[in-house]
Amino acid sequence: MFDSRLFKSKPIFALLVLSILSFMTMGSTLFQPFPEVIPLPDGFRPEGIAVGNGTTFFVGSIPTGAIYRGDLRTGQGEILVPAQSGRAAIGLEYDSRTGLLFVSGGPTGSAFIYNAETGETEATIELTSSTDTFINDVVITNDAAYFTDSARAVLYRVPLQNNGQLPDPIEVLELPLSGDFQFVPGQFNTNGIDATPNGKTLIIVNSTLGTLYTVDPETGEATLIDLGGDTVLRGDGILLHGKTLYVVQNIFNQIAVVELNSQLTAGTIEGTITSQSFRVPTTIARFGNSLYAVNARFDTPPTPDTEYEVVQVSRR
Repeated sequence: MFDSRLFKSKPIFALLVLSILSFMTMGSTLFQPFPEVIPLPDGFRPEGIAVGNGTTFFVGSIPTGAIYRGDLRTGQGEILVPAQSGRAAIGLEYDSRTGLLFVSGGPTGSAFIYNAETGETEATIELTSSTDTFINDVVITNDAAYFTDSARAVLYRVPLQNNGQLPDPIEVLELPLSGDFQFVPGQFNTNGIDATPNGKTLIIVNSTLGTLYTVDPETGEATLIDLGGDTVLRGDGILLHGKTLYVVQNIFNQIAVVELNSQLTAGTIEGTITSQSFRVPTTIARFGNSLYAVNARFDTPPTPDTEYEVVQVSRR
């Protein structure tokens, strides 16, 4: 009920007006749209992205292994893990159970596990001793982390404890990709990886052939997903949401939207997501109704001043 006595007291009236203005200002800040383009450090040479707690995101640097931590809401951030000799950062995955950030180490043949709060190294895992290797992407299920190798027809399985913690000792199981999987020698093969929510099925993409497969996480047996003659050539990072699979096609500057059937045996490319801000995107992460893609700019000679960014697009 309106009380005219409030207006007979100037201090109370002033306080009321100030409170209303403060609430309006706070409300407008809370509902400001997230930035559509988030700049990364010049010369960073990014590839992978993962979303952490709240609006936090992480991006890795291919040649240095540095990790950048930013905020999707403000677009601000800083280096969490500094550049280190002998390290690389390709695909990233954040585990909310433990606050650990799993990073694929590319040509190092290793995986690097970081504390996402402090940036401290929790573990360095040698996945393979082969020099012909490129550890590309990673996905975490309830009981294991799985890494792809673009130079070898295998997956690497690192079992986790029930609470997601790393076991002691850490074990690495090599799963040969069998069944329908086709490997093209000398080319970039297995790239992005994701998993169903129950972790019973993995999905991978072959960049060179543009083919998608489901994979048994225990045996490595792969089954081709029938796309009705279509392909997702240059498929890079992938993201499964419900029965929709998003596949980044890097050099084509687009994200293919694949609608899968309930058995995950077939799919239809329903369309693509594009943006004028795409500059060879590689991997994606989801936050709400948006996808965030990293511009790796593989078509641009890298320099210390080359600009890189994360681009927000609406998912379909």
